[in-house]
Amino acid sequence: MRTRYEAVVVSTESPLPRVRVPHPHVRCDIRVLSGSPHVEGSRVPVRRLWLWYRGGASVETLVRRYPQLGPGKVLDALAFAYDNLDLIEADVEREQRLLSKKGKAPIGIRPFEQLPLLFGDEDDER
Repeated sequence: MRTRYEAVVVSTESPLPRVRVPHPHVRCDIRVLSGSPHVEGSRVPVRRLWLWYRGGASVETLVRRYPQLGPGKVLDALAFAYDNLDLIEADVEREQRLLSKKGKAPIGIRPFEQLPLLFGDEDDER
């Protein structure tokens, strides 16, 4: 509950799309991570889990990285991302704009495409 002396922070960014399908372990609160969807009881944004997962990280890897979440919350966050893809994409774009404005490279984001790996192709060309 706010006291009368607390300042209200107003974001100049356009608001994120509405949640289409709510999930029990994901919250959107303007006071936490500027309204980005995050795993309940933590400050882990769903966009981060989603990008790592889409980049090739397994659910087991995500659970090892965030053991405080456990597999249920990680899976629910990923299901939330699938059900609210427009919201997650808008959140990722908002993060990218913020980072580029600050002149920083995205941290922890893996590419969506794998690099082509040559397995024995060099030997075949000789």
